Amino acid sequence: MLLRGVVLLIGFIVLAICVIALPQAIFAELRPGADFDYGPILLGLYVTAIPFFIALHQALKLLRFIDKNKAFSQASVNSLRVIKNCAYAISGAFAAGLPYIFYVANKDDAPGVVALGFVIIGASFVIAAAAALFQQLFQSAVDIKSENDLTV
Repeated sequence: MLLRGVVLLIGFIVLAICVIALPQAIFAELRPGADFDYGPILLGLYVTAIPFFIALHQALKLLRFIDKNKAFSQASVNSLRVIKNCAYAISGAFAAGLPYIFYVANKDDAPGVVALGFVIIGASFVIAAAAALFQQLFQSAVDIKSENDLTV
């Protein structure tokens, strides 16, 4: 129950950022006289929000499976696979945008933007690696469970 609440809280915070903060920042970049340097970065955050929310939905499904004592099922393995792929997609999207982030950070003398990009890439890659590990463990458990069911 606590984990589900934390996942929902994270989802609401990111949704609030996508609905309230990002549009204001994008419109500030569109004002006359602005050079729109951070605009592509802010729009890229919207792109990466899609796999983020897909992964959150799959995490909620996984927690539901655990509550129903169906943690070691093929559906759980599939949810972990989707979470892994979403984390790789987020990491890949930020890695693809990193050259532009370097350009903007060098132009504005803002190294924190580059550090933030590396932190997001690293964190999503760690999540992908953990999801891949859990996916393999759960798949092994599902295989052992199906073998035991056939042995009876």
